[in-house]
Amino acid sequence: MNFASDNSVGANPEIIQHLLTINDGGLPSYGDDEITQSVEDKLSEIFERKVAVFPVATGTAANVISLSAMTPSYGSILCHSESHIQLDECNAPEMFTDGAKLITIAGENGKMTAKAVQDYLDMGWKGVVHHAQPSAISITQATESGTVYLLDEIKDLTAVAKQADMNVHMDGARFTNALRTLGCTPAEMTWKAGVDVLSFGATKNGCLNVEAIVVFDPDSEIARQMPFRRKRGGHLFSKMRYLSAQLEAYLENDLWIKNADYANDMAKQIADAVEANPSLDVIFPVEANIVFSRMKAEQAQKLYDQGFYFYEFPAAGKDAYRMVTSWVTKQEDISKLVAAITEI
Repeated sequence: MNFASDNSVGANPEIIQHLLTINDGGLPSYGDDEITQSVEDKLSEIFERKVAVFPVATGTAANVISLSAMTPSYGSILCHSESHIQLDECNAPEMFTDGAKLITIAGENGKMTAKAVQDYLDMGWKGVVHHAQPSAISITQATESGTVYLLDEIKDLTAVAKQADMNVHMDGARFTNALRTLGCTPAEMTWKAGVDVLSFGATKNGCLNVEAIVVFDPDSEIARQMPFRRKRGGHLFSKMRYLSAQLEAYLENDLWIKNADYANDMAKQIADAVEANPSLDVIFPVEANIVFSRMKAEQAQKLYDQGFYFYEFPAAGKDAYRMVTSWVTKQEDISKLVAAITEI
């Protein structure tokens, strides 16, 4: 019973079937096919404006190719100290930006605050030739702590960024989980709040191996650079239709929404069980499909012994463990886990 990560499970049957459907015949290569165009049209509809869309195979590629178009080599990218680009991208942001610096900003529950960003900018690095130039802010939504930036928090951060002439990137590996928690529209959580570029997550929410870079101003310099940076980064697939077809099926009939709703609900059941056990603690507010719990090693071992698989997570502190649900988590497994948590 795997609660380690939402990227360890399989893909939706609807997506697999759609790949088989488009497998016959031939289509133009390198994204010049009708399927890729249909995905861009669909995302333009979802985001309520014309957007430029660039499918890639991994979340790392979506993040670092995006940042490379937003940041010069002498620039800096402000991000949370526990963000994925800081802890889990193996220096890919630095490599793809030809040396831009990541500046980490601490904050409770995995979130930066506009005040903390402003405090950093007030140190006076902007325009000083001796220092990396603040060029972009990267927001993780939902965060690595399983929390969600509220709309006002995003707007406050982007307002600080725009005042400092900085671009804003959103790492949306769990974009839809956050969206459903907020109950807002995709447009309200992104470009209407001041976000310039989105890494639109799909792999963690039911796809095989696809994410999408979404640029909200198709006429911008960022959008102009993106095709070349994607090619240089090795993510211009000759058979791009196989990446795009995943997104096409993912967006069809609100599959992406249904998957996230289900995963979020499964996580809430786990959180309720942890909160009901006086010997356990929920570390962060459970606002997406991730539950962080503090428990003793012997308690965790009792769960391991019953066949539950999840990670110890030292980054969240001593005795911290992370459980993640997905679109395919079985209610039967949740019920067993809830019962086991109640007893330890």
